[in-house]
Amino acid sequence: MDDNLYDEFGNYIGPDIESDQGSEGEEEEDEDLPDRHVQEEGQQSNGEAPDGVSNGWITAANDVDMDNQIVLAEDKKYYPTAEEVYGEDVETLVMDEDEQPLEQPIIKPVKNIKFEVGVKDSSTYVSTQFLIGLMSNPGLIRNVALVGHLQHGKTVFMDMLVEQTHHMNTFDQNSEKHMRYTDTRIDEQERRISIKAIPMSLVLEDSNGKSYLCNIMDTPGHVKFSDEMTAALRLADGAVLIVDAAEGVMVNTERAIRHAIQDRIPIVVVINKVDRLITELKVAPQDAYHKLRHTLEVINNHISAASTTAGNVPVIDPAAGNVCFASASAGWSFTLQSFAKLYVKLHGIPFDAEKFASCLWGDIYYHPDTRAFKRKPPAGGGERSFVEFVLEPLYKIYSQVIGERRKSVESTLAELGVTLSNAAYKLNVRPLLRLACSTFFGSASGFTDFLVQHIPSPKDAAAKKVDHTYTGPKHSMIYRAMVECDPSGPLMVNVTKLYPKSDCSVFDASSRVYSGRIQTGQSLRVLGEGYSPDDEEDMTLKEVTKLWIYQARYRIPISSAPPGSWVLIECVDASIMKTATLCNMDLDEDVYIFWPLQFNTLPVVKTATEPLNPSELPKMVEGLRKISKSCPLAITKVEESGEHTILGTGELYLDSIMKDLRELYSEVEVKVSSL
Repeated sequence: MDDNLYDEFGNYIGPDIESDQGSEGEEEEDEDLPDRHVQEEGQQSNGEAPDGVSNGWITAANDVDMDNQIVLAEDKKYYPTAEEVYGEDVETLVMDEDEQPLEQPIIKPVKNIKFEVGVKDSSTYVSTQFLIGLMSNPGLIRNVALVGHLQHGKTVFMDMLVEQTHHMNTFDQNSEKHMRYTDTRIDEQERRISIKAIPMSLVLEDSNGKSYLCNIMDTPGHVKFSDEMTAALRLADGAVLIVDAAEGVMVNTERAIRHAIQDRIPIVVVINKVDRLITELKVAPQDAYHKLRHTLEVINNHISAASTTAGNVPVIDPAAGNVCFASASAGWSFTLQSFAKLYVKLHGIPFDAEKFASCLWGDIYYHPDTRAFKRKPPAGGGERSFVEFVLEPLYKIYSQVIGERRKSVESTLAELGVTLSNAAYKLNVRPLLRLACSTFFGSASGFTDFLVQHIPSPKDAAAKKVDHTYTGPKHSMIYRAMVECDPSGPLMVNVTKLYPKSDCSVFDASSRVYSGRIQTGQSLRVLGEGYSPDDEEDMTLKEVTKLWIYQARYRIPISSAPPGSWVLIECVDASIMKTATLCNMDLDEDVYIFWPLQFNTLPVVKTATEPLNPSELPKMVEGLRKISKSCPLAITKVEESGEHTILGTGELYLDSIMKDLRELYSEVEVKVSSL
């Protein structure tokens, strides 16, 4: 490298290079172009440069090579303008900045709220087609609601029925706890109480092997959640009153009796937890009989007191067959009639089981010398027939199994015709007791018998049910179709309860079909509680997208539902707040609605709510609207001061509502202040 060609800063100072000279020559030639161009075009009068000339340089586009031009980043054009796409006549709005909040994702994730417990395997002992086939015959359907006081065993009783209809064991032998199948919500499992009324449709067999479709609604037993019981009784044709044998009649037991009589539906009684008299109270069989008798007397007193304004109601009497004795935790139940049939089967002696059952209750004694039942005790003294033939064998089974002496247990069970495997005797006391009792008493055929005999079918109960719930005239065609359960008549459906979907965005409507046949894809009218033929404002048109049979932890999809059945309907909840009436689009006469639910309790506790972040107020308001849909008795309103208030039956009721508001329906942090 020659140092003389470059200066101290590295700049070239040597002789001119030929390429530089060529470029300079070109520049000199270019410098002559403006002058010639100006001379050809002529001088401007005011001294300004002519078009295409700027300070002696030509700027015409056809003389400039645009491919080699440098374009700044802000001047680059990546997309066509709105005017180029839509034309000059279209008004367009271009947003330079993204107005979507940073905390909101561009692609919203799928909302998956875990608030219910489901099951993957829901196989039953009968096929789904057989269950759906029973729905078409209203005479083979029984619609009942399990009602009673808190912790009296309604949900565990449902577990016993689920075990006998499904391929599953609802009792965990390791933890010795029940599944509580109809407590589908996680908070219900944690609190160990029922909060929502949940229906199930079970195929149960009577003692003759005939199958019936029993639609059973498990209701909460807490007094504060009695509104769920009100909604369940509106759908039911009968009330199964479950009473704890040890505790007897309690507050909500009396309330359930009054409510059932108010709704004009019959009552049957299940004396549950009879084994508590043996294992906890440890009373003698004679005292256990008097305890059971006293409980039934108190129930009859409440029924007679409540029926003075509602009409005569049949007396609860075990001899009449409307009382069932049970221990749901041990997996057994029986009526006197089914127990009498057990004796016939065990001893193989042909005698009239019905007459024998009629002698197993009351002050009736068995005389062994004459082999007859009489009102007076035998000469040497003796026990009442219920104690001798029912309680003493039951006490013997419990005492032998709890004593844990295998030989005595085997001999006792052998007398009753029960044989267990060697592995069964290695179980703990409670599982062994459940196995022995369920094997001896068999399935709940006695429970099915007393449902069939003392609870009317939807067709038999339709006249009284429609007369009490329908607001329309009795001489109309719609009224006659509902009374006859006519599947070809006009569609009339009563919606009484709304259940949220898995994402809690919309609700499915729990309903009962009174006439006609509801089908998927059918367009119908949704009549709200404020509808009347003179004021049709509270009415919308909807299309049924899906139908299900609600089975607590799973659903059975169906295409149609006939009269007398319970069905879960999708896509009709938008305009429903509490209850509604569904009917056909076009009818020849005026349609009236079903009465709104009549509660026997009033909301007495009020609380004010507001979001912690004021910008989330719309979310909270939408959550309050969903709360009003989900809870039959909850009232949400805005006070004159602007506060959003919730009215409920008590603190536990409001605590459950606030949990749903925060976690399910609004997902915002809500502040609460009592009023």
